[in-house]
Formats: sequence, C-alpha cells, structure tokens
Amino acid sequence: MGNRFLLVALSFLLYWNAGAQSSSAKVDRKAFYAALSNGDMNKLNDQLKKMESLSFEEKNAFTGVLKMRKAEFAKGLKTKLDLFKSGGAQLEDEIAKHKANAEYRFLRLIMQENAPAILNYNDNIEEDAKIVKASYAKLPQETKAAILDYCKKSKALKVQDFN
Repeated sequence: MGNRFLLVALSFLLYWNAGAQSSSAKVDRKAFYAALSNGDMNKLNDQLKKMESLSFEEKNAFTGVLKMRKAEFAKGLKTKLDLFKSGGAQLEDEIAKHKANAEYRFLRLIMQENAPAILNYNDNIEEDAKIVKASYAKLPQETKAAILDYCKKSKALKVQDFN
C-alpha cells in the first residue's frame, strides 16, 4: 500500500512539474510585435489568449499593451477608455517595478506616440526614448527588429540612433 501511494504521488509530481514548465514558456516576441504593429483585432485577441494562458515575467506589461492597442477597435467610447486605462495601468505598474527595463519603455513609447491626444498619455516619450537608445544592445533580437521597424513611423526614435 505504501509503495503504491508513493508511486501515485511521484507520478502526480512529475505530471504537475511538466505542466508547470510548459506554462512558464517565453513569449513569442516576433508574433507579439507583429500583432501589435498590424493592428488586426483577431491577431491581438490571439496574442492575448496565448499570453493569458502562460506564465512569464513580462506577462503584465505585454498583456497591458495588447489591451491598450485593442481599445482602438473596441465598440463604444466607455469600453475603449476602460480597456485602454486597464492595459495602461498594467504597463505602468510593471514600469514602476522595473524602471530600467528598456523593452517596457519601448512598449510605452509606442503607446504614447500613438495614443489620441485627448487621453493625455504622452508624458514620458523623451525619457523612454533615451532609455531605449541606451539599452538597445542588451535587448532580445526580436525586440531590436521591432524597434528598427518602428523607427519608420516614430518621431522619438530614428534608425540612425541604433547604428
């Protein structure tokens, strides 16, 4: 009886550990940035679903930005505003915890440069651009590619800043 219990407990632990490992996967930055820049509601929803099912360090910042971007396509002014504010609060919380995280700063920079002026969400553009420029070399390759692509439409970042 004792050996049988031990075998069942061990099997459960192995199964549980395997599930925990798969749920702590890393974010697919290439797909994330593609959905973010494309602005396709289906792709944004797909990315949100994928991210909400995973456990990774950047989850709150990434899902917050997706919500902010998704607000553009929501129906009704109140829904748009609530979604934008909710996502913005997630992103701002993560930036407050990780002030030197250049990727979070890049995400906020994107949102601030593209948010409607009426939202007054544009106070940190220069500060964020400075941090992104200073930390560019340390960022993941997919993030670097997204930054260079974003430079085409950014007023705060230019390709020559990263050469």
